Amino acid sequence: GGVLVALLLPAVQAAREAARRMQCSNNLKQVALAMHNYADVYKAFPPAYTVDADGNKLHSWRTLLLPFLEQAAMYEQIDLDKPWDAPENLQFAEMVIPTYSCPSDPNSTTTPYTNYMVIEGSGAIFDGSDQCAFRDILDGTSNTLLVVEVEGQQVSWMEPTDLSLDQMQMLINNGPTEPGSNHPGGV
Repeated sequence: GGVLVALLLPAVQAAREAARRMQCSNNLKQVALAMHNYADVYKAFPPAYTVDADGNKLHSWRTLLLPFLEQAAMYEQIDLDKPWDAPENLQFAEMVIPTYSCPSDPNSTTTPYTNYMVIEGSGAIFDGSDQCAFRDILDGTSNTLLVVEVEGQQVSWMEPTDLSLDQMQMLINNGPTEPGSNHPGGV
């Protein structure tokens, strides 16, 4: 009996990881679909973050996508005029949004951290509080990164923090350290 369990255990674990990897891929597809639906409504992708009158960061693009991810009721309760970590918004910032976390991340069901970020900077789709329309993507959408998976970041899904274009260029030149995943075999 013990030999049979020892032989089956790796196969069961591999099947579970394959299911988690597929769910992670589906999460990214849901995010991309929500971005496209946002762009259909507002004629542009969401900004990387929203700002107040003084230019202080308030909310992440992930907050703006909530109505397009079947989270409209939560979105309507968030005070978008106050920062994501203001006392009025903290209860929402501490909620786990499964679509924003990779199921292979051991903390995905217990922490409000995201595994998905955009690349932000001049020349990227996401440039601060500016919005980008489809017509502004000169390389075409099939040749442009929209969202990347990251590992080990402790960024709340509401927090207006993503990867900078400089960080991403450094990773491409020096090898992977930021974008990553808990999936064996890569992102």
